Amino acid sequence: MPKFTAVLTHGMVLLALVFPFLLNSSAKHGHSLTRQRQHHVHHQSQSNNTMNKATSNHNLQQAYIAFQAWKRVIYSDPSNITSNWIGPSVCNYTGVYCAPSPNNTKVQVVAGIDLNHADIAGFLPEELGLLSELGLLHLNSNRFCGILPQSFANLTLLFELDLSNNRFVGPFPTVVLSLPSLIYLDLRFNEFEGPLPPELFNKKGLDAVFVNNNRLTSVIPSTLGSSSASVVVFANNKFGGCLPPSIANFANTLEELVLINTSLSGCLPPEVGYLYKLRLLDVSSNNIVGPLPYSLAGLAHLEVLNVAHNMFTGTVPGGICILPNLSNFTYSFNFFCEEEGICMNLTSKGVAFDDRRNCLKDKPLQRSKKECDAVNEHPVDCFDYHCGGSTATAPAPVPLPSPPSS
Repeated sequence: MPKFTAVLTHGMVLLALVFPFLLNSSAKHGHSLTRQRQHHVHHQSQSNNTMNKATSNHNLQQAYIAFQAWKRVIYSDPSNITSNWIGPSVCNYTGVYCAPSPNNTKVQVVAGIDLNHADIAGFLPEELGLLSELGLLHLNSNRFCGILPQSFANLTLLFELDLSNNRFVGPFPTVVLSLPSLIYLDLRFNEFEGPLPPELFNKKGLDAVFVNNNRLTSVIPSTLGSSSASVVVFANNKFGGCLPPSIANFANTLEELVLINTSLSGCLPPEVGYLYKLRLLDVSSNNIVGPLPYSLAGLAHLEVLNVAHNMFTGTVPGGICILPNLSNFTYSFNFFCEEEGICMNLTSKGVAFDDRRNCLKDKPLQRSKKECDAVNEHPVDCFDYHCGGSTATAPAPVPLPSPPSS
């Protein structure tokens, strides 16, 4: 089962022991590891059990200033999570985890904050930049609002940042681009708007990027760079334009690519077939035209392929249907007119599939002849179909009707 379909989770293994180098790929682990990591760092916090240690430790003094500033701008805490944020013993605060500093193992520092599902309302003060040795910050499912403070640039050891399911606003928080240790970035389900900065995918070491369910616009940056990401989720934004061929730059690492409902148009570039490690590809609910690239037949690790609710035409390639690990292939609500080979009977191969609302002869629940003729009489030549004016001399594509919503 791909990671995205398993609730898009991540882990925090052995925070205190290998603090700055803790994961090669945080996105490749499940939430089941979160409790392990919390237990370990909680054990470490117990070692810092006296008031005197807290008051004589400069790092914890700075942390005390940060947490008191944060508490002042928390307006609602229905579960009283922050009720014990009193006094300088910050390692005893609920949701705060301490560990030995990577620079001096005899000194305790605030290494992690986990307030997931706390339903806290407030915003993030500039003083959080005082937590200079913070390794992870988890604020999933709260009501934090406003913008990210620029002081986050001081969090040079931060490798996991989860701000999902909150009410953050404004343009993409470019301060995260300055975090040299960042591995896992989760900004989904917020109100970020405007374009994605091209520099995001030039960032070395970044393993997982979740920006889905925001208000991001413009296009997916064509300068995707030499990214090391294994999971990229763009879903439910309004990017528009084509998926750039430079997606091939992810070839050595990308395992999950999710582009559901991102207003993509044009043809699916054959370079997607270069992503040889891909296990999950979902480009459903867009306006993609033309044939399904045969290059996808080279994705030997592919388990789930969803191209539904687009305007694909032509033949469903047999090479895709015989992929050795394919378990689910959804290509409903398109304009395919033929299925090659085993594609006509994927049930016999044990593959779950959905081929409804296409133009397939002798198959049930297909489109009407009128719908099919309107599209298939004007086939798209992907060699002449360009997005964003990238080729001024290219002929304009034939206007196609919008796909039905159901």
